[in-house]
Amino acid sequence: METPESYESSLETPDKGSPVPQDKVNQDDKEKPTSIRFLVSNAEAGSVIGKGGQTITEFQSESGTRIQLSRNHEYFPGTADRIIMVSGSVSDILTAMELILSKLQNELLEDGDGDGANSTSKLRLIVPNSACGGIIGKGGTKIKSFIEDSQAGIKISSQDSNFAGTSDRLVTVTGSLEEKLQALYFIVNELVEDPHYLQYVNSPLSYTGANFSACHRIPVNYVLPPIVPEAYNVTNYGSNGAAGKPDTNKNKVTAKPVTIGIADEHIGLIVGRGGRNITEIRQSSGARIKISDRGDFISGTFDRKVTISGTVEAICTAQAMIDQRIASSSES
Repeated sequence: METPESYESSLETPDKGSPVPQDKVNQDDKEKPTSIRFLVSNAEAGSVIGKGGQTITEFQSESGTRIQLSRNHEYFPGTADRIIMVSGSVSDILTAMELILSKLQNELLEDGDGDGANSTSKLRLIVPNSACGGIIGKGGTKIKSFIEDSQAGIKISSQDSNFAGTSDRLVTVTGSLEEKLQALYFIVNELVEDPHYLQYVNSPLSYTGANFSACHRIPVNYVLPPIVPEAYNVTNYGSNGAAGKPDTNKNKVTAKPVTIGIADEHIGLIVGRGGRNITEIRQSSGARIKISDRGDFISGTFDRKVTISGTVEAICTAQAMIDQRIASSSES
């Protein structure tokens, strides 16, 4: 039986070296393929993507991971937050998370909302209920040890939390960047040993509105089309555990057109003055883009229909550029 589900660290922070305790890393665990999911605001999602996808492309290249986001306005149930999923080996995931969290913390400081090393922004991990017991441990011993060793605050949402349509819970980690990364290391290494979690990361999401893309290792492979039959199979690893090579030919095959809904007030961001933005998107992606007439909305909404056609790569690239236009506007 689980003990209290909220734990906080009140210990003084010791001197730390590397954010990840490499001397404690099991070499086999470092190479195990897995993935983690966590929540970010829409503005934070835009920061991770970067202009034209530049930031997320760099993060993937530097870490060796695959990074995906739920589409704009597709949120985790009960929140207004998007989902980021990072896939790869444990060590690569930790590298990617350091890049992502550092980026978000630096922007927090630039906005005047933090105070350097003492910034305590939250990391909210999505973990299935079946795997939370392993993090808590018998009598809460494991999570207490994680808190003592990392100096981070760790809270697990109650089983009664109402995330409609899911059996997921949120594991919230607070503290400095180093503290969060150390806590994340302990949590991820616990999860990769849990067969329930392995089954979880290899299965489709249990809630709607966050379909992950089939676009593999193309310049903007983080786009998450709303309707792709094969949309969520994140661990394309070979028999040696290494990430498999993408099927680049598939990206050049003409795909079924994708129609997405864009709020009427955001159409101007996509079109741009004199059609400049939509022309740029068409030329850069190679996709054909058609926007429904004013007043022609998706049934039951005030969203205009934006139909994108072309190759898989062209559609993914165009959607990425559209999402980035909207995300950039929400930051200002």
